[in-house]
Amino acid sequence: MGTLVTGYVVLTAYLVEPDGPWDQQAVTNSKVAGAIGLVFSALMALLTMAFVRAGWLRKWWHAIPAALAITALLRLTLLAAEL
Repeated sequence: MGTLVTGYVVLTAYLVEPDGPWDQQAVTNSKVAGAIGLVFSALMALLTMAFVRAGWLRKWWHAIPAALAITALLRLTLLAAEL
């Protein structure tokens, strides 16, 4: 469930695009969604680590929070929304 929420927040960060050079709020919203997605990815990584250590999940489950974190980080840096 947490992965779906994190994926939704990161997707929202990518869907927000400014309408023009005056739309500073869209840029801010994209940055906020990217930052929240990065925080949620870190929390999901910690939960995944706990579940893998408990033996409930396999090691490949670490790839999901890592992919979401990389995606959110790319949105905040290289693929950031600009005016």
